[in-house]
Parts: sequence; structure tokens; C-alpha cells
Amino acid sequence: MRHTITILVENEFGVLTRVAGLFSARGFNIESLNVAPTMDETVSRLTLVTRGSEKVIEQINKQLNKLIPVIKTEDISHERHIEREMLLVKVHASEDSRADVLRMVDIFHANVVDVSEQSYTLELTGDAEKLDDFLKMITVDSIIEMSRTGPLGMRRGDDGFVI
Repeated sequence: MRHTITILVENEFGVLTRVAGLFSARGFNIESLNVAPTMDETVSRLTLVTRGSEKVIEQINKQLNKLIPVIKTEDISHERHIEREMLLVKVHASEDSRADVLRMVDIFHANVVDVSEQSYTLELTGDAEKLDDFLKMITVDSIIEMSRTGPLGMRRGDDGFVI
């Protein structure tokens, strides 16, 4: 089963290496990893996606909590939560195809972030399914380059995941 784990860590040198090392040393795979500072500059928030049984995820959480720079962990997979990803994609946009590309931008509520003579760079945010649907609609031949984040996630409701 797919699990999204949020982790608060001390914002210090080597923390990411220690978290990634914990996974590799135990043979666990990280599908996606995002790291960013929080409003408290001494704390960063990691959003990590992995797959495993409930027992494996429980073991991962216990091991993460043993790491000194880890403040708090939470598997939000079983909670009501929101996940969003971002996609930057550069597509061919000749004079003949510009109208079609702009129609796709409108349908998927994307943003055009760069324009050149023969291409558009588009930004899309949403859940993974929305981004996948967009990529299915764009022909593979029209994609010049793309970059995609993994999911960022947080629980819904009034409670925050803070120190």
C-alpha cells in the first residue's frame, strides 16, 4: 500500500542524508521526497511517499523517530488529507498547434509560465490523477521537457502538524 509520511526535522546539515540512509540501509524505497523549511527557520518539513505493509510502515516510523534530528512523524495515509503535485512541462507550440495547447491550458486550469517562438512552458498543480490525465491528453511527441514534483500533503481540518 502507498503511504504518505510527513516528518518534522531540525533544519541542519545532513538530515536528509540520514533519513534517506535509513531507508536504503533497510531496503525500503522512497518513491517521492519533498523538503522545505517551515515558518520556524530551525525546522523543515519532509513529505515522503513509500510503499509497504502496515507493519513495514510502523517499523519505518519507529526508526525515523529514533533519529536525533527528527522531531515528529505522521503517516497521513489513513487520515483525511490533501495531496498536491506540481508539473512543469515544455510543449511544442507552433502556430498551428497554439490554439490546441491553450485549450488544454484552459481545461486543466494550467498556467503558461514561459512562451517562445515554438514552445510554451506550462505549470499545473493538482492531485496525481489530474496531472496524469493532462499528460495523457498531450501527445508524447509534443513534450520537449518535463519536471514533476512528488506529492506534498497535509491533514485536513483545523489541527496543524507543528512542534
